[in-house]
Amino acid sequence: MSRLVVVSNRVALPGRAGSGGLAVALQAALEDSSFQDRGGLWFGWSGDIADGTSGQLHETRAGNIDYVTMDLSREDHDDYYNGFANRTLWPLLHFRMDLVDYSRETWDAYRRVNALFADRLAPLLRDDDVVWIHDYHLIPLASLLRERGVRCRLGFFLHVPMPSSDILAALPHHGRLFEGLSAHDLVGFQTSRDLERFQDYVRLFGRGRVIEHGVLETATGRRLRAGAFPISIDTDGIARQAAAAVGKSSFKRLARSLSGRALAIGVDRLDYSKGLPERFRAFERYLQRYPDQLGQVTFLQIAPVSRGGVIEYQTLRSELEQLAGHINGGHAEPDWTPMRYVNRNFPHASLTGFYRLARVGLVTPLRDGMNLVAKEYVAAQDPDDPGVLVLSAFAGAARELDAALLVNPYDLDGVAAAIARAVGMPLEERRERWQAMMTRLRDHDITDWRRGYLQTLRAA
Repeated sequence: MSRLVVVSNRVALPGRAGSGGLAVALQAALEDSSFQDRGGLWFGWSGDIADGTSGQLHETRAGNIDYVTMDLSREDHDDYYNGFANRTLWPLLHFRMDLVDYSRETWDAYRRVNALFADRLAPLLRDDDVVWIHDYHLIPLASLLRERGVRCRLGFFLHVPMPSSDILAALPHHGRLFEGLSAHDLVGFQTSRDLERFQDYVRLFGRGRVIEHGVLETATGRRLRAGAFPISIDTDGIARQAAAAVGKSSFKRLARSLSGRALAIGVDRLDYSKGLPERFRAFERYLQRYPDQLGQVTFLQIAPVSRGGVIEYQTLRSELEQLAGHINGGHAEPDWTPMRYVNRNFPHASLTGFYRLARVGLVTPLRDGMNLVAKEYVAAQDPDDPGVLVLSAFAGAARELDAALLVNPYDLDGVAAAIARAVGMPLEERRERWQAMMTRLRDHDITDWRRGYLQTLRAA
């Protein structure tokens, strides 16, 4: 029986609050009965900044799972994480070449930290382990592990979009970076479109070839598999949590504050990929173009600050504050504020209650690998009186949730029209759309995602 080893930039240590949906999914994978005989290992950055050099290991054991984390120095964190990962790769992978900040110093730090991950992880691995590496922070890790003699199965999953091959090729050292993916036995993507773009890159710029759909051969003759594995949620768990949230004080306070008006909600990490300025402007366009609904809807945007040390995020926050003030200044009434903009986190149990209360869910990123908020919004709805999801066609979730009102987030008039349609949609149509999406989410939940990926990796 093999052991599962999960590798990610951050590790959800036992006993620490604030774990997101992905962390819960990976924890469940490590606890899966098919790996219980050998236990599991979760390896990654500790989240702590070391006073000296990087590399200090910390080990914790809970149940049958070992958690091994590594500290980073301030310089390595700034150049690897804030630098190359989030100022170079993140905008590149979200089609934002205008925001890519590339330097050889941060590229060197990215390689250096990945090499340090490999140095610390390789001695912990066994030949029959199954290693599952996650996301853009660790693209080169598998090739570095192979260089250190690691022979076990290695799988990789990219949680963000895979852009077109021309965009990837614009990155200096793109060949050295993305050839690292060929060291895996299986590379997973969110959507079939992401898979197609990766295959195009291998064929056009990687000097490899596509043997058949999902089977690739590199320039050195090594074969690997690639596939689409759309990540999902704990559908029934979210539904139960949302139903229970109706009794919570946070739900009741929000409901009372609406004074009978409909709620439109957006919940996003503060990031330029989420299309928040465009969403704010589209809501203003809705207020302008649909006077018959004026005063009927309150828009609540929750956007916790992320990567506050990066200048692009500071600029975005300032822009959103100005837009929210402008919208309220031009449309508010003494007894009604059309927009509420909040920069703080809420407990997940409260958020699912807010989703259930909302007549309209606004999920309009400019580009997103999947977007689990869209799926959670659907799962949280009251089956007897469900709300309507307004969803960007550029989110990976749009390929599954096609019963949502799909929009182009750059088309402000189109998004405004979708909001108006959602507010006025008859109950029967709302139920039909919700049922179609909920059936999909129940058939393809988070358990289906992780088991499908790991079964494919074991067979690769």
